[in-house]
Amino acid sequence: MEQRRILLLGATGYTGQRVLRELLARGQAPTLVGRTRTKMLALADRLEAELPVAEVEVTSTADLARLLEPSDVVLSTVGPFLQLGMATVTAAAQAGAHYLDSSGEGSFVRRVFELDAVAAAHRATVVPAFGYDYVPGNLAGALALTQAGEPARRIEVGYFLTRSGHGEELRYRSTLRDLFTLTTGGTRTTLVLGSVEKAFAYRRPHPGAPARLVDERAGRRVRTFRYAGMTRAALSVAGSEHLGLPEVFPQLDNVDVYMGGSGDGPDLSRQSPQSPRRCCGRRKHDPRWRGCPTDSLDPSASRIVTADPW
Repeated sequence: MEQRRILLLGATGYTGQRVLRELLARGQAPTLVGRTRTKMLALADRLEAELPVAEVEVTSTADLARLLEPSDVVLSTVGPFLQLGMATVTAAAQAGAHYLDSSGEGSFVRRVFELDAVAAAHRATVVPAFGYDYVPGNLAGALALTQAGEPARRIEVGYFLTRSGHGEELRYRSTLRDLFTLTTGGTRTTLVLGSVEKAFAYRRPHPGAPARLVDERAGRRVRTFRYAGMTRAALSVAGSEHLGLPEVFPQLDNVDVYMGGSGDGPDLSRQSPQSPRRCCGRRKHDPRWRGCPTDSLDPSASRIVTADPW
């Protein structure tokens, strides 16, 4: 069987190093792709691995197009993806390569889906957000919708932070400190950018209209989830579930994805620059609704995923 070349972008970052270590443990020798040859060589030397290195401008589609071949497998961990990642996925789609990334940025994922025709024409496989965001929600949503059957018209997916070593994981109450101790600088940058960028949802824009993607700000909706005996509040965000689930389950009228905070429901509206305080209505005076919604937005930690087809 033909041995495909694996190209890893972002190997010197936190997520990239984790991917690289896993590849090496599985006997693979990926080509490291990035801007700084010396950093990539130093990383390979530190891991005692002889690896090919390609120094390219990762934001240049033309440079990457000269590097990629149709049989290549491209793994990208370079973020923020909306700023740095479009050139890579575009070049991979045009080259007919197989592409995966670790993005959690809904707006980026939406733009990747817009490359569908290009990828199909070149027989490329393009899979964005193939990490903690948003694989669990897509799988849980698909299972719930399959079990519910044709009558199911709505799916809501909630992501929440848990942490091992602090009692029962599913009952863990996340804190603001977790946001900084359990995430990387790149992830925190993505969170800040995501809080102010345009988001989207999948629903009927008005009664009688066909369901479709609609633009709306991140945090426009607040929802509480009851799980493991705890009530958790969450803000609406853009996810790949909005794009993928309706393709498989065309009967859907609504797809919503939420990122949540600690138990008992923090005042999520107070924390989002795009969310006016009134979106929580009477809850804004409830002392339980205090805290930071971004406590839960950590792709390096395990998450609870609740899918409700009703």
